[in-house]
Amino acid sequence: MNIAFSLAAVAVIGLIPFIGVMAVDLTYLFGVIIPYAAVALFLLGVFYRITLWGFSAVPYRIPTTSGQQKSLPWIKRNPIDNPFYLFEAVIRLAVEILVFRSLLKNTRAELSVKERRLSYKGFPWLWVSALAFHYAFLAVIVRHLRFFLEPIPFFIPWIEKLDGLMEVGLPGYMLSGWVLVAALSYLFVRRIVVPQLRYISLVSDYFPLFLILCIGTTGILMRYFFKVDVVSVRELALGLATLHPRLPEAGVGGLYWLFYMHLFYVSTLVAYFPFSKLMHAGGVFMSPTRNLANNSRAVRHINPWNYPVKVHTYDEYEDENRKQMIEAGIPVERER
Repeated sequence: MNIAFSLAAVAVIGLIPFIGVMAVDLTYLFGVIIPYAAVALFLLGVFYRITLWGFSAVPYRIPTTSGQQKSLPWIKRNPIDNPFYLFEAVIRLAVEILVFRSLLKNTRAELSVKERRLSYKGFPWLWVSALAFHYAFLAVIVRHLRFFLEPIPFFIPWIEKLDGLMEVGLPGYMLSGWVLVAALSYLFVRRIVVPQLRYISLVSDYFPLFLILCIGTTGILMRYFFKVDVVSVRELALGLATLHPRLPEAGVGGLYWLFYMHLFYVSTLVAYFPFSKLMHAGGVFMSPTRNLANNSRAVRHINPWNYPVKVHTYDEYEDENRKQMIEAGIPVERER
């Protein structure tokens, strides 16, 4: 049901611009108003989530660790998996963001009946596919900046040249788009094939996956099969970026329903981003399980939520019950 509902929702999202452009000619709505509204919702949503996280109290040191903590001088510690200093925590966070270290170390337990022992194995293909998806998506986003910026930054042609390393035919064959679709397909198949993963998967897991898959698919169709006038696309994108939007005239080689479908999918993803699990892209920087140093043995961290509480000390308890304790043979600190 979760898969069917997500597919139906993505299909309806694709039909909306098709009908709106082909039947009602709402090109200004789908080309200008909706993209602006999506960006505004994205900025407001991200600001709200980051502000909410920023003002959330973190009373305890709760970094997730998997290595030896700093202890006695002769015990070798792990400065990355169990950082003690702030700069080590920064390095750990950077490694986590750049290469998904915790995902690489993710393990599953298997009980071997034949060998009669418990073994732990990793998920290397999950790590590879996640890494491929994120970097391919990043390359696609960076390449699309050429439509919005004038002059084009120097690093974009470099990335395009690297992305088109296996250039075949015209237009140039870009790896990032195909890698993006392949990685998403693997992640989807894995959610179906693995029973435990399928059991816990919700609409919030399938919907963004299908949405990004449709973005990649429509982008590939426009680049290699149904050619879109790149000049018209750049004209619209520059107009949106400079807050002077102007729709190019539709016609032969102009903008048509497939482009508006692609743009509407992108706008939906941008608007949906702050309110979904995709917000982990910003949440990882705010996570106390990742960005804190584990120095609780050396530094006492006071809970900021603590308030004065009347306590009953042992000395007071002994003063109140000393006679009864002596009669019962219970040792006391003072006889009187």
